[in-house]
Amino acid sequence: MIPMTAGEIALICDGEVHGDPDRTVTGEAYLDNRVPVRGGLFVALAGARSDGHDHAEGAHVVLGSQPTPATTVVVTDPVVALGRLARHVVRQVRPQVIALTGSHGKTGTKDLLAALLPGAVTTVGNLNNELGVPLTALRVGATTDRLVLEMGARGVGQLSWLTSIARPDIAAVLNVGSAHIGRFGSAQLIARAKGELIEALPADGLAVLNADDPRVMAMTPRTLAPVRTFGRRGDVTWRHVTLDPLGRPSFELRLDGGWFPVTLHRSGDHQVANAAAAATMALAAGESPGDIADRLGRAGPTPHRLEPKERVDGLLVLDDTYNSNPDAALAALACLDGIGRRRAGRTVAVLGEMHELGPHSADSHRQVGALTGIFGVDAVLAVGGEALPVAREAGGVHVPDRAGALDWLRANLTADDVVLVKGSRAGALDLLVDELLGTVPAG
Repeated sequence: MIPMTAGEIALICDGEVHGDPDRTVTGEAYLDNRVPVRGGLFVALAGARSDGHDHAEGAHVVLGSQPTPATTVVVTDPVVALGRLARHVVRQVRPQVIALTGSHGKTGTKDLLAALLPGAVTTVGNLNNELGVPLTALRVGATTDRLVLEMGARGVGQLSWLTSIARPDIAAVLNVGSAHIGRFGSAQLIARAKGELIEALPADGLAVLNADDPRVMAMTPRTLAPVRTFGRRGDVTWRHVTLDPLGRPSFELRLDGGWFPVTLHRSGDHQVANAAAAATMALAAGESPGDIADRLGRAGPTPHRLEPKERVDGLLVLDDTYNSNPDAALAALACLDGIGRRRAGRTVAVLGEMHELGPHSADSHRQVGALTGIFGVDAVLAVGGEALPVAREAGGVHVPDRAGALDWLRANLTADDVVLVKGSRAGALDLLVDELLGTVPAG
């Protein structure tokens, strides 16, 4: 973060300092004060279960809605103030801003893009909302030349707000799917919200769109910027895809008219499109085709996103426990099928609950259950109450919780099997993966 005094922060955020106005923030902005950041700015939020103001002791400077024992910049709304502060920093430093959104694949594509743009300040994990975007932007320093932002939309207008904090120079829409459809109500409203990202582009910016998604391509008239596409019919495209025994693709990628060999260290042929999207953005940012292809081949996997993990006895577990929706489940099941064809044992799909689907929840879970039949999954285990339609549609087994899932898996798996574990984060199926692999005790 650019060094600023509490008084300067108050001026930017339309706040009032309680304490020392000359106390200077030199560290990052953060939300959890259990381990205070040296020289940092603690953003105190009042939630349903706890109030950050009650835990401000030891903070260097606090941004909050009421005074605390530490030097505090008191504002009406800390979330709005955080956005104002981030907007000020971005406008002062003026890095090249590269933003991306989509219903699925955002974080994996963002991680690939980070590997293609060394030195860029980049969203950590999926901190892509009204808190995560400004926190990321505030990590910009005086010499930062690129800022890569993953932006999520859980309602119409949210991306307009996020792009007001950091207006993109390059903006990509990866896809329009069913994630968060319970919040939006329809795919049409999801598309409307996602398109706000490219509406924020200046005329000399660049919109990067998925040529294979009709809802994304329909956004073209919504931007003043020129458009570059990726996809099977895109400006950046691919050919000759092959998969290794862990489902990791090798292919040739067309960049600026030339073909470049790429091998990814990520499972699933859907990763090819993610790589093409990241490459398109990196090209627009000024990277050379040769460097892009080389760096794609050196990028590691994103944790908990179809991450292959092998138990000591040879059991292969595909850890895809970061989140779930029907589109992502389709990609995961395709990957399971491809890997399973090369192994002697069975394919087993452990499918947890998918959240934020609203009235579409039951139908969406049934859809995933039907997909398991299309891919010929040998055994289906559905975990959690909302996942019951998965088991019914697939003719599989349903258990109420993680403990039941672990008992079933221990009783039914062999070392030759390959197991996909997929579900929304609230289901904590990442802990099931650890228990199954024996890296943590069952509990």
